[in-house]
Formats: sequence, structure tokens, C-alpha cells
Amino acid sequence: MPETKSFDNMTGIRKSAILLLALDEDTAVDVFKHFQPQQIQKISKEMSRLQHVSHEEMKWVLEQFHEDLANTPPVDKYDGYIRSVLTKALGSERASTLIEDVLEQKSGNYGIDALNLMDAPEVAELIRDEHPQIIATILIHLDRPQAAGVLELFEERLRNDVILRIATFTGVQPAALQELTEVLGGMLDGQNLKRSKMGGARTAAEILNLMSAGQEDTALENIRAYNDELATKIIDEMFLFENLVELDDRSIQVLLKQIDTNVLVIALKGAESELVDKFLRNMSQRAGQLVREEMETRGPVRLSQVETEQKAILAIVRKLADSGEIMLSSGDDTYV
Repeated sequence: MPETKSFDNMTGIRKSAILLLALDEDTAVDVFKHFQPQQIQKISKEMSRLQHVSHEEMKWVLEQFHEDLANTPPVDKYDGYIRSVLTKALGSERASTLIEDVLEQKSGNYGIDALNLMDAPEVAELIRDEHPQIIATILIHLDRPQAAGVLELFEERLRNDVILRIATFTGVQPAALQELTEVLGGMLDGQNLKRSKMGGARTAAEILNLMSAGQEDTALENIRAYNDELATKIIDEMFLFENLVELDDRSIQVLLKQIDTNVLVIALKGAESELVDKFLRNMSQRAGQLVREEMETRGPVRLSQVETEQKAILAIVRKLADSGEIMLSSGDDTYV
């Protein structure tokens, strides 16, 4: 009897693509209406890559979908189910924040996501001539990598001004509200801007983490000149490359699976010995030896190249943290 092929490692995106291909066009269109723009983009790309789907693979996906559907709570219990699970997992205070986000998303307010699907230069060109407060408000609502990419395209004076406004952001001020509405009217599509959770030191830190070291330092100097305490608070919120030494061994092992060896070698050239040892002892003896030998035999590497590879690894770290695969700690706080 032939061995049945295992599809257990199939990604969720591929499952979704195959399932949608199994639907008729009208039904697939109705399903797509409930996705966010980024989800549509990812699934569409995966659908375009599917050259051939075997009957066995299609059957497995449909069976998995049917099984998942059978284990899904009734629709009228979704909100209560979400609240219960998040409260048990995160505690009432953190859960209440996430619950607000989750339930807001159900209403379909995804207008700002359109800017996340554009290339950073297009977004930069679209907003660079607006008032810095408006630019800050827009960037606060973008994905952090996209916001960082847009900021890097601004001239230094504007970039530093916007970062400072992000760090001190407390909501849309009444004087700027009308102008903001005109600029974002088509983009936000009625989305309510949240005053309590957007902006601030954490948001500024997350964006700065994704920018080049030179731009990061200049922005922090500008903020320190404005308010030394605020600059310190931002630095405390930043997760730096040297903070990787605080990750547990399991998280390091998960991270290593996502990093190209050449990138790791260059990044570790600028790291403390404790962090180097942390990475090497979580590799096989042979792999660790090869990395160490490569670090020793490789000639001088430009500091800018080391910083670039460290930033690339940090971007992977944040992606893994956002998906819940690893847990980060920054200062006295631990967060996922």
C-alpha cells in the first residue's frame, strides 16, 4: 500500500489559497471581502504560485477545514469566547486592550492598511508635504516596518521632527482634526483614530528599532534636547541587538532557523562574547564551530554592514514575537 504523503507542515496561507481555489468564483469573492488588504495580498500571491494541487492535497485541506469548523465556537459566542481566552491568557488589563482591537477589526475598518500595501517611496511622496503632526499621525497607524521605511526617506530635519511628535503623541488635537480628516478621508474610510493607545515612547521605540543606527542616534539626540526624560524612556522601550542575550535558549533556537548563516556571522562580529556564546551553544557542535571559524577568518567588516545585519535579525525577532513563537523582554517588562 503506498505511503500517504504528510501535509502537516503546510502553512496557513497555502491552506487558505487551496481552499479558495476549491470554491466557485462568486463564493471566493464573498470570502475575500472579509479579509484585510495584507491578507488578500499574501493569499493572492500564494494562489498564483500554485501550479498543481493534487487530489490528495485538496482532500486533506478540505478535511482540515471541516475539522476546524466543527471545533469553532458558535458565531453568537465569538465575543464572549475571545474575551474569556484572552483574559485567561493575558490577564484582565492587557486583555481589555487586545479585545478592543479585535472587536474593532470585526467592523471592517481597515482603510489605513491601504498605505501598508504601497511601496514606502510612494507613501513618503504622498505625505511628505503635509504638516509634521499629520505625518506623525499617519505613521503611527502604519505597520512599524512600513513607518520606518517611510521615515528613512525624509530629510533629517523632518524625520527628527516627526519622530519627536510620535513620541509625544497623545491623540489627534482639535486644531489639526479638520486638516487630518481631509488628508486621510479617502484612506481611513471612516476609521476611528484611537487616542489612548497610539503613539508614545513605545511606538517611537518600535519605529526607531527598524531604522539605521545613524538615523536612530540623530533622532534620539533631537528628542534628548527636547526632553531628556522622554529620550531615556524611549531607550528603555527599545529592544536592541545586545538584548538578545536575554532570550531563553528555546527562543534562540527558533530564531536560528530563520537566520542565514552569513548574516549571523556578520551580525555577531559586533557582538559581546556572551551573546556570541549564547548563539553558538544553541547550535550543533559542528555548526557552532563553523560559525566561530568563519568569524575568526573573515576580514574586517564595515560597522554599517554589521548594523544592517543586526537590524535584519531584529526584524525577524519582532516578527517571531508578534506571531507568539518567541517572547521578548525589554528592561523590567516582558511582552509577547
